[in-house]
Amino acid sequence: MSVDSEWMPKSALVNRIVRGDKQALAELFSLNRDRLWRMVNFRLDRRLYGRIDADDVLQEAYLNAAQRINYFLIEASQSCFVWLRMIVSQTLIDIHRRHLGAQRRDAKREVSIHGGWDSQSTSFSLSFHLLAHLTSPSQAAVRAELSEQLDAALGIMSDLDREVLVLRHFEELTNRETALVLNITAQAASIRYIRALGRLKDVMAAIAGTTND
Repeated sequence: MSVDSEWMPKSALVNRIVRGDKQALAELFSLNRDRLWRMVNFRLDRRLYGRIDADDVLQEAYLNAAQRINYFLIEASQSCFVWLRMIVSQTLIDIHRRHLGAQRRDAKREVSIHGGWDSQSTSFSLSFHLLAHLTSPSQAAVRAELSEQLDAALGIMSDLDREVLVLRHFEELTNRETALVLNITAQAASIRYIRALGRLKDVMAAIAGTTND
């Protein structure tokens, strides 16, 4: 089995995890905590704000990771971080299901490191975070109008381009990690990111012009 170069600086830690050392897993989780927090912060349904926060999700996700430690060598062979992200994503989807039930966004469950969130969920989170600066009551109507414009603009992008944009720009994954998550080549991930980022800049420039009028 080939072992990714990502493992090399953490080889002693990884070897301990392979032997079932949960303290080593906790250390690995801690090393990646900030990156995992960004994913949860972006994906967490806004209706859960005040009831659940990113730290709650990460705490539960670590417990889930500990239960899967015996699968670490196989499932994390390509990327430790992508394996942890997969578990955090599954945990977040479960939390949405428990707290929102039938009202939750229709997020597709990640069943492997190549799984992903559905296009509606990704677009919703994109729109929410891109317009998060419009928070005052006087801006509520403007935000609603811009949200419709942004949704229409995002709808022009392919589902895969939107997901690449989120993974690279908001979750701050590397190009290689993005390719692993989406099961595409690194070259394809790079091309799609450049294209999607260009379209996003055009959209945000148009929105900025609207809010400055």
